Amino acid sequence: MSGTILATGTSPDGIMVTSRQKTDVAVLEITIATGGSTGWHYHDGEVIAVVKSGTLTRTLHDCSTEVTFVGGSFVEPAGRPHVHIGRNLGSEPVVLLATYVLPAGQPRSQDAPPPQCAR
Repeated sequence: MSGTILATGTSPDGIMVTSRQKTDVAVLEITIATGGSTGWHYHDGEVIAVVKSGTLTRTLHDCSTEVTFVGGSFVEPAGRPHVHIGRNLGSEPVVLLATYVLPAGQPRSQDAPPPQCAR
């Protein structure tokens, strides 16, 4: 998996619904090779993404799966309870355009173990 930062910024007054603290916003183009994955992780803020090419299969914290095709979008909620993994099970690279809205200074993602149902 690789990512290219397209734009970043910080809102001094906060734009997150749950907080008035500073908020970092980043827009990335992320590529997941055929057979690749993001690894199990979560985000400290919301991520809003659009699939630019390929097909992304996400396994969520409850082991349900969601498949998103070209032109489809999804929102990943914030917090450790929303651990998930994205996989490219298709025959071409998956390219995502993702906007991260995070508390200032937080990493874009946090590695996490898979949920009990995925072990």
